[in-house]
Amino acid sequence: MATGTHIRTYFDGTWHDGDTPIMRAADHGAWLGSGVFDGARFVDGVAPDLASHCARVNRSAEALMLTPTVSSEDMVEIVREGLDAYAPDEAVYIRPMYWGINGDATAIVPDDDATGFAICLEAIPMAPPETAVSLTRTRFRRPVLEDAVVNAKAGCLYPNNARMLVEARKKGFNNALVADAMGNVAETATANIFMVRDGEVFTPIPNGTFLAGITRARHITNMKADGIKVHETILSFEDFETADEVFMSGNMNKVTAVKAFDDRQYQVGPVTRRVRDMYWDWAHSGA
Repeated sequence: MATGTHIRTYFDGTWHDGDTPIMRAADHGAWLGSGVFDGARFVDGVAPDLASHCARVNRSAEALMLTPTVSSEDMVEIVREGLDAYAPDEAVYIRPMYWGINGDATAIVPDDDATGFAICLEAIPMAPPETAVSLTRTRFRRPVLEDAVVNAKAGCLYPNNARMLVEARKKGFNNALVADAMGNVAETATANIFMVRDGEVFTPIPNGTFLAGITRARHITNMKADGIKVHETILSFEDFETADEVFMSGNMNKVTAVKAFDDRQYQVGPVTRRVRDMYWDWAHSGA
């Protein structure tokens, strides 16, 4: 799926220009969905937390019973080699991927004898800083480990997210605020979520139903270092109705302000702006 432009593909040990075919019809990943990926960003000449994203795709592969074939250190070097073809001012989405090739005797379980690997680089602009989105409830929920591979960034989880987005858009909203199996807020359909009340920040506590993101962790570290109180806790939809500010955290755009949750309207407030500024200050600091 080509989302951006100026695409480069690493496959079979070398870089190719363009959206190179990488999967065969009989590959396990093609017909049984054994695919995992991760996403990092290259913006203004820096690739924040690239090593962490490369390490996580290997953990995701293992969670989906795939055998990783590239160390995270080597993956970082491959990505940096591929980025040499991009201008420093291009915003690039970095996507390493694994998928199963062969199955066991039942065909259901991916064999560990071969694992597909590729990296896709796509030029995708960052959303403008003034972007703000609206959220609504959805009847679809985050699954739990007992019925889905929620400890992996796996492609097979995303049809559920797509249902959430389609439902939200039909209601006239941009995205959905999603509950876990217990009915507590977990995240949105596309990103982790934070809310602000009286200058303090609150975010759902990781409970195994959603990936507590790398960018989310970076924001928490930055905020605590800046003296902002951050609470990882159980949150309800009612908590978001009484929030002063709400913002989303994800790799694609790092910080996205929320302007509404159903009938509740928000301003893009000082904490949201401060979190964005701190993130890019950190990213360019070389730390």
